Amino acid sequence: MPVKGWIKVNELYCKGCELCVTACPKDVMELDMDRLTSKGYHPVKLIGEDCTGCAICAVVCPDAALTIYRQKVPAVAAA
Repeated sequence: MPVKGWIKVNELYCKGCELCVTACPKDVMELDMDRLTSKGYHPVKLIGEDCTGCAICAVVCPDAALTIYRQKVPAVAAA
């Protein structure tokens, strides 16, 4: 079964260091340049649908700002 993942960013802790962006094997993360956190940093955001919830981004985050979610997606049977 394919797996779909997504992240939740705790903007209180995210300082926009981009370690998670660099570590993402699917390249589906970037800094949100249109937003600032209360501390003045650009938080990270997902930019694609290919996240698998592998949690590499959360492992490399020095401030534990990311929570990772993943769920199995039922495969659609071909007709």
